[in-house]
Amino acid sequence: MDPGPAARPGATPGSPAHYAGRMTTPLSSPGSRVGSGLRIGVLALQGDFREHLHAVEAAGAAGIGVRRPAELAGLDGLIIPGGESTTIDKLARIFELRDPLRESIRAGLPVYGSCAGMILLANEITDPATDLAGDPQQTFGGLDITVRRNAFGRQRESFETDLEFKGLEFSAGESGVDPVHAVFIRGPWVERVGAGVEVLAQVEPSKAGHPESLDGTARIVAVRSGKLLATSFHPEVTGEKRVHELFIRMIRGEA
Repeated sequence: MDPGPAARPGATPGSPAHYAGRMTTPLSSPGSRVGSGLRIGVLALQGDFREHLHAVEAAGAAGIGVRRPAELAGLDGLIIPGGESTTIDKLARIFELRDPLRESIRAGLPVYGSCAGMILLANEITDPATDLAGDPQQTFGGLDITVRRNAFGRQRESFETDLEFKGLEFSAGESGVDPVHAVFIRGPWVERVGAGVEVLAQVEPSKAGHPESLDGTARIVAVRSGKLLATSFHPEVTGEKRVHELFIRMIRGEA
């Protein structure tokens, strides 16, 4: 991948540092501070939670790092970041967050999950990791989807591409809605969607880093169901602010 002139020298492609200085996609209404008055939590156990906190704060919301059950109180929405889904699940159990999180999701808390967050929001994993006892990893659930972990390949097979993304009409300009520039880092894809789950974006085989792995089939990489949103990619590391804005509008009932 071409790091671009503003990337930090020596930064790993696809990492947050790789995109430092490239936070160029503006909010649809920069002066409106669309998140003003909202408290949005970011699960801060592992992964790139800092980038999500920066994104919601840039939209005017109060970003709250969540590590304890008590920190779920009073939230208007929650983000589950990219990272290691098995590690986040394990730490959620250690910090006694798993069951309160599951209950909050069932009770209607708006949640956005990116990459590992998509896996943790899925009701089913095609290829779950197993622990030392042979038990498959668990998820928080909520989205009636089946996902495949690390579906696009290993870290060195990370890639980026432009996607047509439904639901961003609020950002339309004279030439329509610009595509979303998406970065995939060991990302999952969605193999099944249930009733009531809307597909927002897909990767075509010709646009993937290793198209032979797609077997000629477009892969689902963004979905929505009610007030739950999930993407396989990382808008938080590229400065693609419209996905977070969509989530904020979902919280407000405007999308």
